[in-house]
Amino acid sequence: MKRILIALLAVLMMAPAWADEGMWLPVLIGQRIKDMRAKGFKLKAEDVYSVNKACLKDAVVLFGSGCTGELVSGEGLLFTNHHCGYSQIQRHSSVEHDYLKDGFWAMSRDQELPNRGLTVSFLEYMQDVTDAVLKGYSEGMTERQRDSVIKVNSQGLVAEAVKEGKGLRANVEALFYGNQYFLFVFRTFRDVRLVGAPPSSIGKFGGDTDNWMWPRHTGDFSIFRIYADKDNNPADYSEDNVPYQPKKFFKISRKGVKEGDFTFVYGCPGSTKEYVTSDEVEYTGNVSDPKKIALRTKRLDIMKKYMAQSQAVRIQYSSKAANVSNAWKKWQGEEKGIRRMKTVDKKKEYQERFKQWAKGTRYDGLVERLEALYAKRNPYFLAYEYYNETVRSIELLQIASGMLNVLKNKKAKDAAVEAFFKDYYQPIDEEIFVAMMKAFDDEMPDEFKPDYFKQMLKQYGSVEAWRKDLFSKSMFTDKEKVLALTKEDSEQIKKDPAYVLYEAFYQWYFKELRPVINDVNSQIRLAYRDYMKGQMEFEPQKQFYPDANLTLRIAYGNVKGYSPADGIYYSPVSTLKGIIEKDNPDIFDYNIPQTLRDIYAEGGHDAQPVCFLATNHTTGGNSGSPVINADGNLVGINFDRVWEGTMSDIVYDPSVCRNISLDIRYLLFNIEHIGHAAYLFDEMVFAD
Repeated sequence: MKRILIALLAVLMMAPAWADEGMWLPVLIGQRIKDMRAKGFKLKAEDVYSVNKACLKDAVVLFGSGCTGELVSGEGLLFTNHHCGYSQIQRHSSVEHDYLKDGFWAMSRDQELPNRGLTVSFLEYMQDVTDAVLKGYSEGMTERQRDSVIKVNSQGLVAEAVKEGKGLRANVEALFYGNQYFLFVFRTFRDVRLVGAPPSSIGKFGGDTDNWMWPRHTGDFSIFRIYADKDNNPADYSEDNVPYQPKKFFKISRKGVKEGDFTFVYGCPGSTKEYVTSDEVEYTGNVSDPKKIALRTKRLDIMKKYMAQSQAVRIQYSSKAANVSNAWKKWQGEEKGIRRMKTVDKKKEYQERFKQWAKGTRYDGLVERLEALYAKRNPYFLAYEYYNETVRSIELLQIASGMLNVLKNKKAKDAAVEAFFKDYYQPIDEEIFVAMMKAFDDEMPDEFKPDYFKQMLKQYGSVEAWRKDLFSKSMFTDKEKVLALTKEDSEQIKKDPAYVLYEAFYQWYFKELRPVINDVNSQIRLAYRDYMKGQMEFEPQKQFYPDANLTLRIAYGNVKGYSPADGIYYSPVSTLKGIIEKDNPDIFDYNIPQTLRDIYAEGGHDAQPVCFLATNHTTGGNSGSPVINADGNLVGINFDRVWEGTMSDIVYDPSVCRNISLDIRYLLFNIEHIGHAAYLFDEMVFAD
């Protein structure tokens, strides 16, 4: 028996917790490359990440502030998701030029559309700087002293890293709750232009109904181009800028994928919480998610009602509704997955074993301390989440609260006002005001309601009466009045009822909620630093990966279907035939272009691949990430996860956690047959 236990321990020390779980740092790819190659990958570690030669990392960008993109030509051509470029497409759209509905294709470089504020960032390098960050720290210091040491040291590292300029930026990130620190150095480009996007009936096919679901038939892509100055350096938009020449770009594979094929995703996952206690999971799955889902359902119902009545309103609110809907549906899958996997119970069982192991060590009592901290924080944090989902969702209050910040710059102020009113429809905002304020009143305990809120309800007698008075008296419903404001009008703004309302809630949050939340969260983070270190000592055989933080990571696995319920099995590839089966001219999200119907009717395209599933561990931020085959060539673009697996931000289940990717061949099909922009192929390199 002893020999068996020793042999089992040896196996555990060599094996990861799950076959395809993990978001691994590229700089440490040498530790994973043996496993990747065993699963079919054919490249070397330095082909994936290197600071000495061009490699795959140099073809991947952080797109905007929350997506990923990939370079596919030596002339700065970039692929990402349609939903990642959605706000840019929407800003260029109007009733006369409805690029959301009809799509957009630049037929020459001078037709490519610039995008104010859009950036892409390349990772230059990442480096473990733990020793440098903690230089001067000793165990006897307080947390405040430790934070001060970290701040000063980090500032020095960042300053040194970006001294060359030329678009460099850097930041120091804490990994494993502050047990390790990495420096990430990026080069950011500021001239990024829209090249092409399919109609929303392709790029957003299935809408909210199909979002997070399988089988999926969404052509979720958009195409941009990065521009640089004549020396290939980052520059603000200028007609004199030229297409950026990257160090590396992806070759494109047209041979496709089949079940079992190796894939890996190279992207910027946003946020995960894999190592939290049962208290965090229970709050997320049983309290936070259900309540936020209910609040967003109310908002979406209101938006969709008006969007169905008017094309202009649909254009105005398409991006807004999509932003509200994305998390709304993700939370539903997450809540269900947490329950199905009995994650809370499993976490509690793990914690009991940890507590037994921790007796007599520095970790003794740590789990109990976290439990007490969550009990103190959660009522305050729930009040904050209600404030965020209700009051801060009201657009009238958003423009009122932001106006003081732009008054000093007339050009910036006028641009902000024009952008706001271009996409503002007051009846929606008024109805959302009533629904959200009623929900806040009905669902928040009295001790978590601002005095101002109670006074207004007493004064008006109802939320409806308050709404009527607020929207009729506030200057912020009148575009011309807001445009006429100058820096001398700050006192007038402060007296506006919309500003007064927002400021009353903000001060309540700032003075009553935030101090408690920040104080307890800092204690929770401190406890997790010890708990994380304790978990690593408790399970020395486990291969830990840091939680996602929007920095470049690698996730690898294979193309694979799944079974969400008894008697059901989903194959991992969808085709154009499925689009035709879903096609419905009476439903906006399923009303495909007539061109696509005609192409299908001609025959020969029913097996055209559209999307595929794989076991890569992904999350938000991985949208737009390149999906790469065993040869290092581009076979797809990651854009979603299956609904049953969205709890992978907290716990990964290999039986149902699947990422959904656009098959690159469907993107090429759309360029040629829908966009009639096959000239773009001339700058791409095809591997097969």
